Amino acid sequence: MTTEVTFRHFDAKKHPTLHDMALESADKFTQYHSTILSTHVEFTNEPEEKVVEFRVNANGKVVVASDNTDDFKKSLAGAEDKMIRQLKKLKTKTNNHDHERFAPETDKPEF
Repeated sequence: MTTEVTFRHFDAKKHPTLHDMALESADKFTQYHSTILSTHVEFTNEPEEKVVEFRVNANGKVVVASDNTDDFKKSLAGAEDKMIRQLKKLKTKTNNHDHERFAPETDKPEF
């Protein structure tokens, strides 16, 4: 799994722990969905709010979660919680349909 972290409209050197926290959050996502191919974390400093957005590519599906508050750490925690909820839901949806796709046919006529 590859993880990219992007900082927009501010200097990342002023917040050295944010990069490490973003990588830790991205590593947590593999506990909830095992087919994650890549994760992109974007920190954006708007004039009145701090925005954190996760974009996760999980087996061809792109899942996006974002949160905005007055602090990057709060936004990161909120976006992480939203992403975990979405990954759990995606995993249950794919697990529920797996049995339908690969079920053997039992209604075959016998000769």
